[in-house]
Amino acid sequence: MLHESLQKAQKVVIGIKQTTRALESKEVRMVFLAQDAEAKLLKPIREMCAAKGIPIEEVATMKELGKACKIQVGAAAVAILGG
Repeated sequence: MLHESLQKAQKVVIGIKQTTRALESKEVRMVFLAQDAEAKLLKPIREMCAAKGIPIEEVATMKELGKACKIQVGAAAVAILGG
């Protein structure tokens, strides 16, 4: 499901800062979070998603999430944008 969701998405943002900004100012459909990322860094994203009713999908590792986004490095957070 992870790869399918990200491949079908027309617009994604990658990283904690970009995901946070998107949650503050844009319409986010879904968020993916890596389980091996630091919990304190992901906490604000989790709280914003809960407040806005945005679903979160957990991914085992940052490396796996980065690979799904077709980048060479790991990613702690990814948001799918759009209505």
